[in-house]
Amino acid sequence: MNSDQAIAFPVLEPHHIEALKNYGHSRSASPGEVLWEEGDRSFCFFVVLSGLVEIVEHSGGEQRLIALHKPGEFTGDVDMLTGRASLVTGRVIEQAELLEIGAGSLQRVVGELPEVSEIVLKAFLTRRTLLLSDGYTGLKIIGSRFSPPAHHLREFATRNAIPFTWIDLEKDEQAEELLRQFGVGPNDTPIVICSSGSAISNPSVSELAHHMGLDVYVAPGEIYDLVIVGAGPAGLAAAVYAASEGLKTLSVDGVAAGGQAGTSSKIENYLGFPVGISGAELARNALLQAQKFGARISVPQQAVGIRCTGGERTVLLDDGSEISARCILIASGVEYKSLEIPEFERYEGAGIYYAATEMEARICSEEDAVIIGGGNSAGQAAIFLSRSSRQVHVVIRGDDLGKSMSRYLVDRVEGTPNIHVHKRHTVAHLDGGDQLSEVVLRDEESGSMRRLPARAMFMFIGAVPRTDWLRGCVDLDPKGFVLTGSSLPAATLQNEVWGAVKRPPYFLETSLPGVFAAGDARSDSVKRVASAVGEGSMAISFVHAHIGAPG
Repeated sequence: MNSDQAIAFPVLEPHHIEALKNYGHSRSASPGEVLWEEGDRSFCFFVVLSGLVEIVEHSGGEQRLIALHKPGEFTGDVDMLTGRASLVTGRVIEQAELLEIGAGSLQRVVGELPEVSEIVLKAFLTRRTLLLSDGYTGLKIIGSRFSPPAHHLREFATRNAIPFTWIDLEKDEQAEELLRQFGVGPNDTPIVICSSGSAISNPSVSELAHHMGLDVYVAPGEIYDLVIVGAGPAGLAAAVYAASEGLKTLSVDGVAAGGQAGTSSKIENYLGFPVGISGAELARNALLQAQKFGARISVPQQAVGIRCTGGERTVLLDDGSEISARCILIASGVEYKSLEIPEFERYEGAGIYYAATEMEARICSEEDAVIIGGGNSAGQAAIFLSRSSRQVHVVIRGDDLGKSMSRYLVDRVEGTPNIHVHKRHTVAHLDGGDQLSEVVLRDEESGSMRRLPARAMFMFIGAVPRTDWLRGCVDLDPKGFVLTGSSLPAATLQNEVWGAVKRPPYFLETSLPGVFAAGDARSDSVKRVASAVGEGSMAISFVHAHIGAPG
């Protein structure tokens, strides 16, 4: 057995099994009994005491054996902790005696049995890696590469680590046959084919999320200690620390865990990762870490407001539902600006993108790509895309790339033969049919125009806070960032709300007591991953202080 297989399918020691018996119960199972099926949520964790349990999947249309669990081995993968729908089915094939542990009790195991927890978590992570590398098909998304709705589905699936196979109407001969099988035409795409064989025509990302179990059900009247709006670095750090310290924690995000950082091809200046780490990997690890401690993460859930009544705070969501909490943390982050030029909106998702991941890199493979912006994110994107694109054009308004880009990135960009920097240039207009095909630049000194063939243009120009939903709820600065602590206006601190609290606001506290802000959305914050993580972690001490205060 190779090392990955040994990590993925370990045999527990007798003393490990004895310790686990305190968290579950033993039961018999007959051959043919299905323990859980693909699509099930909150299924149980089983330790095989005797007999055999097989793990199979059907995403490719036929049953495929993934693993056989023998005595001393255990079932499950990361979906046991995330609460997502299972990708596989577990079935007994030989009379068995099993130790059954519920999903909630497994959370206790992870927190209370560190030696067993390490074995289980390593196995879960490695199993998912092996599953994806061994021909797992996952969902099938069929659509046109020129279709913004198809791009949004693919982006959502990619950012949320939903395994899928992309079938392009323009290139894949299989696409037409599949559409005929389901009785749908090209105009009804994109469609998503599930592992069960059913098809969903032109689903919203919310429908896809619900099908895959990414959303969290909040019972009427349920109150959380902390609701975090946003699951970027600040929100995830807060979720880890809050849940690990026993606070009942829920994080909601409109897109996916990771925020802007989650789309970065590589983060090289984050402490502890000397060779760098991709934003997706950092987000994935942080998400599992938060869920390991019991934090609940729900996507896509879009906050539209906050209401405070007495000691209760409520997050209002765009679907009309509400979540009550003792404290709220605003960690909704920022988003890149767009350009005010003709045709811009037309090409969003069909040539204009705000992230440079593997998915976008395939769109402009062997083609030219244009990057607008000169910060670190633009530099990392240029280096990443240069490996697969024919030419990469970096467009900046100024004449000094080093003004907003780290020196090590400037050196790499300028030293890469197929990256070209266009200084003192702006985008004049865009051309193309259904898909972007040409970007026209204007030289700001001479006024001359230059046409660049391009299948993709990537936007990394400045950032605006995702705080429109907070207007009228908390105090914002002139640019829309959330004011906190000593930055709050004197008039705010003299109102009856703060008079009732009888204390000054904490460093990260907004104009509403018990409502905090951290990360890029906060006024005067340092717009770096490490800073966001620090603020998210720090916020939990203020949450404890507020909850523990008299009155």
